[in-house]
Amino acid sequence: MNQNSSWRRPLAAVLLVPLLTLAACSSSGGREVPAGDDAGTAGQTATTEAMKIGFVTHAVPGDTFWDIVRAGAEEAAAKDNVELVYASDPEGGRQARLVQQYIDQDVDGIAVTMAKPEAMKDVIAAAGAAGIPVVSLNAGEEKALEYGAFTHFGQDEAVAGEAAGTALEEAGVTHPICVIQEQGHVGLEARCAGIKSVLPDTENLYVQGTDMTQVAATATAELQSNSDADAIVGLGGPFTMTLLDAAKDTGADVQVASFDLNEELAGAIADGDVLFTIDQQPWLQGYMAVDSLWQNHRGGFELGGGVATLTGPSVIDSSNVEAVQQFAAEGVR
Repeated sequence: MNQNSSWRRPLAAVLLVPLLTLAACSSSGGREVPAGDDAGTAGQTATTEAMKIGFVTHAVPGDTFWDIVRAGAEEAAAKDNVELVYASDPEGGRQARLVQQYIDQDVDGIAVTMAKPEAMKDVIAAAGAAGIPVVSLNAGEEKALEYGAFTHFGQDEAVAGEAAGTALEEAGVTHPICVIQEQGHVGLEARCAGIKSVLPDTENLYVQGTDMTQVAATATAELQSNSDADAIVGLGGPFTMTLLDAAKDTGADVQVASFDLNEELAGAIADGDVLFTIDQQPWLQGYMAVDSLWQNHRGGFELGGGVATLTGPSVIDSSNVEAVQQFAAEGVR
């Protein structure tokens, strides 16, 4: 792969943040679970009045990507004297109801992902009507500002897909399979569309991301029947590792690539089993979503200037993976 690819240049300014220990709340399946009594911070904490932020994502249970998002959010909460309450549900209507619950609790701010923007439209408007500021992160940047969020933190998924397509093209790939683990997720669809804009023979394969056994079975069947495929692309670290196992088990002559990053995937890139991953720096998304709501509460500040703040894409491959492996092991990348 061409090490001088323009995709290796950052698409947005690097955001510098202090490293503090984590403190906040966590949840499971939409149910809030408070953090332990020993939660705290080893660094300076804001002296501003305490505030409460509701943080609602479309996370699928077991997807380690969201552990990284939450780690960033919790670290910002510890610094900013914020009580952070977190809930998630991958189904759009249920996610909207979780947001409404936080509106009913009269929180001071809401951070929300918008993988299914139309499901979130009315509830974001309801937050605005209640005087509760909203920021979005990770997904739905095309609609977030239109629907009432004052800023968005994430990557342009179409641009990220084009970056992946370019990297695949440089590796000699012509017919990749792009595996989508959540049908209807606008960001995932945009990633595959971006790849296809560079490599027109890209095929989409839909799997059920909540069931890794089904992911493996569907990928195995596709690799056994599709002799034209020369690469398979996962859209998240855990899914890519399952696809890698399927490729090895079938003996398919395909290369493997990914989006997002975790410790296991970083190791697979270092070992040469995975070509690259497109990193959107999710820790920053969580951190900046909470910190921007605190800044808004503190002084009425609105980051972003009315446009999304990009946290990616960044191509991580064999040439630079060693620089991030330590951070991946720490749950920051």
